[in-house]
Amino acid sequence: MPKLDDSVMYLKGVGPKRAELFKKLGIETVRDLLYHLPRHYFDFTAPVSIAETLLEEQNVVEAEVIKKERPAMIRRGMTIYRVLVTDGSDDMTVVIFNSQYQFESLEVGGSYIFCGKVTGTLTRREMSSPLIQPAAAERIQPVYPLTAGLTQNILRNCLKNALLAFKPEEVEILPADIIKKTGLLPEAEALRLIHFPNKREDAAPARRRLAFDELLTLRLGMAQMRERNRRSTSYSMKTPDMSGFTGALPFELTGAQKRAIAECAADMEKGSPMNRLILGDVGSGKTAVAAACCYIAAKNGAQSVLMAPTEILAAQHFESLKGFLEPSGVRIGLLVGSMTKKQKEKLVAAASGGELDVIVGTHALFQAGAEYQKLGLVITDEQHRFGVEQRAALAKKGSDPHRLVMSATPIPRTLALMIYGELEISVLDELPAGRKKIETYAVTGKLRSRACAYVRKEIDSGGQAYIVCPAVEEGAADLKNVTDYAKELGRGEFSGYRIGVLHGQLPPAKKEAVMKQFKDGELDILVCTTVVEVGVDVPNASVMMVENADRFGLSQLHQLRGRVGRGERNSCCILITDNVSEESRKRLKILSSTSSGFEISEADLEMRGPGDFFGSAQHGLPPLRIADLAADTEIVALAQTTADSLCDTGRITLPGCAALRGRVEKLFEAASD
Repeated sequence: MPKLDDSVMYLKGVGPKRAELFKKLGIETVRDLLYHLPRHYFDFTAPVSIAETLLEEQNVVEAEVIKKERPAMIRRGMTIYRVLVTDGSDDMTVVIFNSQYQFESLEVGGSYIFCGKVTGTLTRREMSSPLIQPAAAERIQPVYPLTAGLTQNILRNCLKNALLAFKPEEVEILPADIIKKTGLLPEAEALRLIHFPNKREDAAPARRRLAFDELLTLRLGMAQMRERNRRSTSYSMKTPDMSGFTGALPFELTGAQKRAIAECAADMEKGSPMNRLILGDVGSGKTAVAAACCYIAAKNGAQSVLMAPTEILAAQHFESLKGFLEPSGVRIGLLVGSMTKKQKEKLVAAASGGELDVIVGTHALFQAGAEYQKLGLVITDEQHRFGVEQRAALAKKGSDPHRLVMSATPIPRTLALMIYGELEISVLDELPAGRKKIETYAVTGKLRSRACAYVRKEIDSGGQAYIVCPAVEEGAADLKNVTDYAKELGRGEFSGYRIGVLHGQLPPAKKEAVMKQFKDGELDILVCTTVVEVGVDVPNASVMMVENADRFGLSQLHQLRGRVGRGERNSCCILITDNVSEESRKRLKILSSTSSGFEISEADLEMRGPGDFFGSAQHGLPPLRIADLAADTEIVALAQTTADSLCDTGRITLPGCAALRGRVEKLFEAASD
């Protein structure tokens, strides 16, 4: 019998050829196979009599085969097999399409479980293409993700063999007292029950244990990352008199901004690098907090860089920081990929020569040739758009500099602690004074002409408009795309108006040119994709119309509408959708009723799960395969308190937690591959 970390090819029923198929599912060892979990289960535990089956619905029936009819070829490549079955009170015909093997495997006189849709009449019932298994087989069957060449039966049989390949202590990663205190199943039992539950209720505690393991190892890995970040830094900074900064601002800082700045200043005074996340809603003033940190660094003789994911956003930050910092003598430069070689060389020379205090840019900031004299602060905006390696490459340009991360994606705090567990978190939960509410309306396509009339009225009175589409080019017939829709609008509802098009497939220079035209008032309407989610600040834009609004997440729609309402004009967002399903109506009603990004993100998480946040929110972190952050809040909290206790007491470093440490290391090794 192979051991857990041996190749799966040595497991009974696998072999070299089948091992290659398993590899396509990410299964290379026996241990990998054990953690290839079922997507769901077929439950055959409650069959009904043939007389009680519901027509046009899925039913489970236990019956005996009494007759096998002659196969009928109705056309080339299509053979129909009919089997008559009975449960002693009624008969039913089972129809099998093109499966001679399944037909021949049924024995007259044998008892089987049949699961499928029942059609026919009250007196003559028929079940087509059912799932079939012997009556003596397990009544709850796991259903696994597959690849071509592997069947559910192959997976199930191999897993039965895998469950024999270890002793309970070989898979257990938790100390016995933690298992007892948390009321969790031992891991060996959880693995057996998650694959082959005796009854439907068995799978829930098994999944709970495995979800806990996943969340615990993730939290511990984050704590490990945070500990590694607590190296000494060359840039312990004294907090200067901030009046030179605040006095130059054209507005009063909010209480949340002042609190976040104080937290950052305290971090930067320490002998270890700051690692802090500024988590704020659209328009909450994250850039002003970043500017304050740049001011602190500059007054301590250190340089700062701010890295943005797009040139549009980098240019936006550059302009904002100039306004915030240049009045107090802080020198700022911009470095982006579309600059000429000569422009880049001049900027890099100024940065390396110490002639600039703050350098704003994109990936160009960490590419070969970009050097800094004394880089003490690295700021990353929308950090989920950068990979771990990219962020690390930028930090290497300095000697363990302070790090500040900004995100305009409001995330429930529970989720933020999991995704950004290696960071301290500051939340900007106040909006600056004077920000006007953006009225939001959800309508069907029947009111599109009326919506367009409202947009024309806004433009005619001096405003500008965004029209957002989910697609760039023609694809699905029911989706609006920017390319064709802009032409359609120019010929119809907005004939005579100046229309620009902006999407992610445009070259950077073209994006910049279109954005500048819109910002300078040379365009009335910008037909665009979600490329305007962040980075575009056009105070004159007062209305946004979103087509196919049901195709966007709630948090995404909230970020989109944050592009309007940046100036003095009253603003509104019109969401157009022809999807009138209950879920769609509920989602858009939430968006229309609140302007809090944090409330919206909670609703988004509850309705759509963590995929949108977690799946793309942090390149380089392991994805969640078992736990559901929306549904498993109690397990999340339990995992967090357990992890924090293990770290705070130092117990995680003791021999009794060696298996748990090994699981953490393996999880994060896999994530960084």
